[in-house]
Amino acid sequence: MRVTLPSGHKSGDIGVCAPGLFSPAGHTAPISSRGSPGSTMMAEEHTDLEAQIVKDIHFKEIDLVNRDPKNINEDIVKVDFEDVIAEPVGTYSFDGVWKVSYTTFTVSKYWCYRLLSTLLGVPLALLWGFLFACISFCHIWAVVPCIKSYLIEIQCISHIYSLCIRTFCNPLFAALGQVCSNIKEGCCQLHVTDNPISKCYH
Repeated sequence: MRVTLPSGHKSGDIGVCAPGLFSPAGHTAPISSRGSPGSTMMAEEHTDLEAQIVKDIHFKEIDLVNRDPKNINEDIVKVDFEDVIAEPVGTYSFDGVWKVSYTTFTVSKYWCYRLLSTLLGVPLALLWGFLFACISFCHIWAVVPCIKSYLIEIQCISHIYSLCIRTFCNPLFAALGQVCSNIKEGCCQLHVTDNPISKCYH
């Protein structure tokens, strides 16, 4: 294939051209630089991952079936009729009274809890959220820095304390140990007779 150069261009100005891409005036159209498909897909996946990380966790889906996934109230407030009221053998009420009592207990507990949670659930959630936010703030901005500064400063004191112990106390205690190591334990028996005799055993 022969390419005709327009006037004013030299042979050294010829570049790589896409076949069939020529302007009406005879100029060649350069190929635009594009990245590889693999790098483009990796960039898109990285962008999606960053978007998921930046997404606010408050908008996560809530499980409406299992509302106690960590079982913090499994054995504390899970109370049924059988856990509260029970009739031993020989002390039975009428069957109708027992059935009505079971239904009354279950229904009243169910609707009373729903009514209280409707009236006080949101205000108490706001209160506890504020309280734990204050606790988290104090722990992050006050407690942990104080503990860290204490640990840094106590290291200097610990070095000085250990130096004093090795310098003054270790020789003193070593000398006392040598003195006390020479003490021997003995047992003496005294016999009270006409001729008192003293016997000592070492």
